[in-house]
Amino acid sequence: MFGKLLSSRVDTDIEKINDILVRGVEDVFVKESLRKRLLSGKKLRVKFGVDPTGSRIHMGRAVPLRKLKKFQDLGHQIVFIIGDFTAQIGDPSDKLEKRPGLTYVQVKENISTYRQQIGKILNLSKTEFHFNSKWLHTLNFQKISELSEMFSVSQMLERRNFKDRYLKGEEISVREFLYPLIQGYDSVMVKADVEIGGFDQLFNLKAGRVIQKKYGFPEQDVLTVSMLSGTDGRKMSTTWGNVINITDTPSDMFGKTMSVSDDLIEQYFLLCTDIGAEEIKEIGESIRNHRVNPKDHKVRLAKEIVSIYHGKKEAKKAEEGFFRVFKDGAIPNDAPKVSVGKGVNLVDILVEQGIVSSKTEGRRLIEDGAVYDVVTSRKINDVNEKIFQNLILKVGKKRFIKISIK
Repeated sequence: MFGKLLSSRVDTDIEKINDILVRGVEDVFVKESLRKRLLSGKKLRVKFGVDPTGSRIHMGRAVPLRKLKKFQDLGHQIVFIIGDFTAQIGDPSDKLEKRPGLTYVQVKENISTYRQQIGKILNLSKTEFHFNSKWLHTLNFQKISELSEMFSVSQMLERRNFKDRYLKGEEISVREFLYPLIQGYDSVMVKADVEIGGFDQLFNLKAGRVIQKKYGFPEQDVLTVSMLSGTDGRKMSTTWGNVINITDTPSDMFGKTMSVSDDLIEQYFLLCTDIGAEEIKEIGESIRNHRVNPKDHKVRLAKEIVSIYHGKKEAKKAEEGFFRVFKDGAIPNDAPKVSVGKGVNLVDILVEQGIVSSKTEGRRLIEDGAVYDVVTSRKINDVNEKIFQNLILKVGKKRFIKISIK
């Protein structure tokens, strides 16, 4: 357990409670039950679990963390579970193919900075931390059999991703069926009153209610939040490179936000900032009615996001740096432009466009840190880098290339 736990008075302000139940929320099960609990003044144990499948937390994962902060601000107890055990099993939620589990070494590497990252959003001194390996490592076969008896194969196959894979004749392992059972068992072990997750987690979260009831505990209420789209419009995923990480530098964070599609501006304001819902609605309408250039709203969005994670001073510097690149003519007007499909190797592009004379030169420049995105100031450090979003690259001292996705 990390941090000293402190007690605090529970706030029952109706407007704050309504904000928790409505803003960025997909579903609440059971809504009236949770509302009554929040209004009762009782300090609730609010559970959230995350499998450390990557080493950095991106904005998509920050959405439920920001919702947790709202509960914490009211005085409720946040119970944060790091799924060091479940990550080795692999969560099949919202996956259309089998998800491989991670090794213990991979999990250990990924969680090394989690506490520091989580602290950018939550008050660590008021957060209760657990690793679920503490109780799952000792779970014997008899206990697993008891958990398995609570669910049928037909119930599992009702899940959209399992159903789609089954109809396609694709393999579904028993291991994947076990995941929601184990996540639900976590709720029993920490005596959760409420559990929060993305809406793709709804089945797993409801499983917690079934298992709690079986063990004689009150059933947890469930709140699912909206999923944040990646900068390219697809689901935000580290694998696809369309993420904004909460540990990105101010300039990188600002630049990536500026690359977000115009039709996602309203969603990002709602899920990633503290701007009021009514004002966000007006922002969306002004974009749809073409009253305001979306770029102006995007600049504000970028500043708001950078301010949350780095402060207003750094946000201002990031804004100035972003526009200086263009104002000072750092990018030649005649810089070559190329349109490519997603996933094309960067070195191949540089060779084909004549930016470098050979793959060897391209790899050497990348290894020397001489290739970077002038918009986000992100250095390319992987010689096998693949392109998944629009980039403006500076290669060496004087060469530039604008890459766009078809």
